Amino acid sequence: MEMQQTVAGTAAISGIALHTGARAAVRILPAPEDTGIVFRRADLPGRPEVHALACNVVDVQRGTTIAEGKAIVYTVEHIMSALHACGIDNCVVEMNGQEPPICDGSSLPFYGMIMEAGIAVQTAPAVFFTPDSPVYAVGGRTQVVLLPDPEKLSVSCVTSFKHCPVDPQFFQYELERESYARDIAPGRTFVDYSDLKMLISAGLCKGGSLDAAAIIHDGAIICKDRLRFPNEIVRHKIMDAIGDLYLAGCRIRGKLVAVCPGHPKNVELAGKLLAMRGAAK
Repeated sequence: MEMQQTVAGTAAISGIALHTGARAAVRILPAPEDTGIVFRRADLPGRPEVHALACNVVDVQRGTTIAEGKAIVYTVEHIMSALHACGIDNCVVEMNGQEPPICDGSSLPFYGMIMEAGIAVQTAPAVFFTPDSPVYAVGGRTQVVLLPDPEKLSVSCVTSFKHCPVDPQFFQYELERESYARDIAPGRTFVDYSDLKMLISAGLCKGGSLDAAAIIHDGAIICKDRLRFPNEIVRHKIMDAIGDLYLAGCRIRGKLVAVCPGHPKNVELAGKLLAMRGAAK
């Protein structure tokens, strides 16, 4: 029987937030059994907290935003992905602002923060969930479905971006802590050049740079240094999906099949799983 886990100590990371452009710092702290993942706004009076659950998601445009009372936290998906991959059931993610640092645009820095803090095994059994039958979230060209598999979480994902030099992209992956750091976590965020004007006009991407994202433009991918994988985009999409699914409130097992996934349908699927868990209790 696998037991719940938290971090053994504390660790911190800082940098520039992608959308606000503000200097941001994050600390990860241990938490008791059955706490779940909690984000704390240490910069606000009373240090309000929000539980990382699909029912607390308030926005899914260009990232997954959660809120509860006065606590609002933007773009939680990279941190959540690393926590899911590492099997961290309980922790407090303490922030000094509304958005974590984008770092290099991947989840690898957050994975490193967790490894620096260490992993502590607790005494209560870990909670896993897999559906009894397929669960779908479908809209437009996006289709995501979780099929039953009580043994592990695997992801088969295909993406398509018309201006990308390698299109479509496909990758198949089974979630495991060490392989996550090698095969999924390094995948960086990206944006289509045609979307940049709209994002900037909306007051977003104030902290964006080639240090933190790749840009798809006119049949090329522009990024710092070189691509980490020929199919880096689909790997990043898998990383996002692993994070968004963790908003179901426990470790997920199943076969995730994702066609052109994004935060809206990822979170919708996580919400259905969260509701199914509640109904099963």
